[in-house]
Amino acid sequence: MMINKALTYTLLAAITLVPWNATAVNRFSFGNLLPKASFGSAAAIASNAAANLVEELLVKSLFEISEGKHQQALNTIDQLIQSVPNFKLAHLVRGDLLMAQGKYLQAFGDPTINRPDAVQDLQEEARVRIERYLAKQSKAKQPNLILAPNAQQNHLMLVDTSKSRLYLYEKQDNQLKYVADYYITVGKNGVEKQTEGDKRTPIGVYFASTKLKQQLPDFYGEGAYPLSYPNEWDKAHNRNGSGIWLHGTPSSTYSRPPRASDGCVVVANQDLKALEPALQSGKTPIIIANNLEWLNSSDAPEAEKELLNSAIDHWLNDWRAQDTEKYLSHYSKDFSTNGINYEQWAEHKYRVQASKPDIDIALSNISMFSYPDPQKKLVVVEFTQSFTSPHLKNTMLKRQYWIQEGSRWKIIYEGTA
Repeated sequence: MMINKALTYTLLAAITLVPWNATAVNRFSFGNLLPKASFGSAAAIASNAAANLVEELLVKSLFEISEGKHQQALNTIDQLIQSVPNFKLAHLVRGDLLMAQGKYLQAFGDPTINRPDAVQDLQEEARVRIERYLAKQSKAKQPNLILAPNAQQNHLMLVDTSKSRLYLYEKQDNQLKYVADYYITVGKNGVEKQTEGDKRTPIGVYFASTKLKQQLPDFYGEGAYPLSYPNEWDKAHNRNGSGIWLHGTPSSTYSRPPRASDGCVVVANQDLKALEPALQSGKTPIIIANNLEWLNSSDAPEAEKELLNSAIDHWLNDWRAQDTEKYLSHYSKDFSTNGINYEQWAEHKYRVQASKPDIDIALSNISMFSYPDPQKKLVVVEFTQSFTSPHLKNTMLKRQYWIQEGSRWKIIYEGTA
């Protein structure tokens, strides 16, 4: 097969920003580059292995092109297509290899037979997949977030929109362990959703409800799990819209470009099937962030978590003691709940607690999740609250947003969950 030498580099340079040469190739050993999960559900492990194989074969074919092994590259791409017949990116690479036999190609994707925007989408998909493959991210690394699920939350998902990746974690021995990660698609216009129809994916802490039971169009693939957008923080900042789901891909499509949805988070159908056991509770936390910061496990933000735990304990004790002044010191001056601001809240509490009624309050099933707000240190705290007084006895699921002001954590929102 005769291929113009320039294709070797224009093809690869169009896809990624990394230098491609024989020296770089020799640094990597295919089949051993990505960590293999040794825990978690069998479905998630199998799906993760399948997803890794897709990216391994894709990257292998491109390395082979960079080494001038064009027939081997075509064989590798054919193997990939045989495994995943509806993988559009693989077909594009194969088409370039075949077209190069008969003419000179300037770049990845022949503009004379492809829509430029479609080629650009596939170039971007290739880039994020290859970057993930080359990252060699260790499963021992932890995100720089406070992540403390309650006793009923056995799984947690993190979405890094900048890397087009969803990470699945499972709780084991009161610690979160990496299980798998998957390529994803987000909104056509990026992230930080503001209004209905803006085709952006929201950034925040959300919870996935159970799988929709009604028959959905093939567009949603294996199914859909609605996310709790807009949440309380979204509403406080006048963000609106609806219908933000985690869902699959059409049967004719293995994966969609990194930015192609109307705001939903989209994964391949086989990956959605693997995630199903982790989504069965109907309240799986899904933290959607941009540019996640990764730490070694020993560097996880345990100190911040302990400070927040201490702040919650002091808030609760001051409430039990009916010390209104100390109790209110745990609330930010920017506090609001159901249209009530801090001044109205303080007036209400002084009035209710004036007689210092004998009360008993207990918290259980506490969870804490850092909120990915780039301007503020914010944590969503949720718990079951049991309250008893001479005139009232109730149990409710409560949600608070705690914000760091200086060296102190304070409550900026409080309400039922």
